[in-house]
Amino acid sequence: VGNSSVLVCSLKSNTTLVTWKISPKTGGSCILGYRADQNKTDRTNCRDGLNWKFRPDQNPALEIRQVGIVHEGNYTCEVVATEGNFHTTYHLTVLVPPRLTLHCDEHGNPVCKAEAGKPPAQISWDLESNSTPREEVHDDGTVTVVSTFTARSTNVTDTICIVSHPAGNQSKSIAC
Repeated sequence: VGNSSVLVCSLKSNTTLVTWKISPKTGGSCILGYRADQNKTDRTNCRDGLNWKFRPDQNPALEIRQVGIVHEGNYTCEVVATEGNFHTTYHLTVLVPPRLTLHCDEHGNPVCKAEAGKPPAQISWDLESNSTPREEVHDDGTVTVVSTFTARSTNVTDTICIVSHPAGNQSKSIAC
C-alpha cells in the first residue's frame, strides 16, 4: 500500500490494439485502450492513478500510482497483432503493514496490538504465554490483532512482542 506498481505487457511487432481490462474487487471496471492505426489512447471509468507508464506504442505497461486496497483485483492486458491475440493477467493483492503498539493494561500485563494490517498479522511473545490473540475486522478489509501477555511465572519483568507479517516483521519490548 502506498507504493507505485508497474504491470508489464509484451508489445508484439505489428500491434494494432492494446487493451488493459481492470476488474477491482470493489467498484466498477476500467478499460485503457490504444489503437495503433489512429495512434490514439482512450480510458473508460478509470480511477486517478491508473495510466500508461510509457507511450503505449513503445511499451504498454500499466502504472498504478499510490496503490491502495481499492486497487485489488484482476488486471488483464490484451494485445492484438498480426501474429495473433495475446493475454497477460495479473491478480493484484495489496499488503498493508500493521502499526505495532505495546502498552501495559490495568493489571500490569503487556498488551500488544498489530493495528489495521492486511492480511492479519501473527503475534507471539519471546517468553511462554497463555495468551490467545483476538481479531477485530475493519470495514476497509484490514484487521487489528490484539494479544495480552499472561505469564506462567510471576517474576517476569521484561517481555518482547513479536509481530510477523508478509509486509515485514516488527518487535517491541516493555516492562510492566
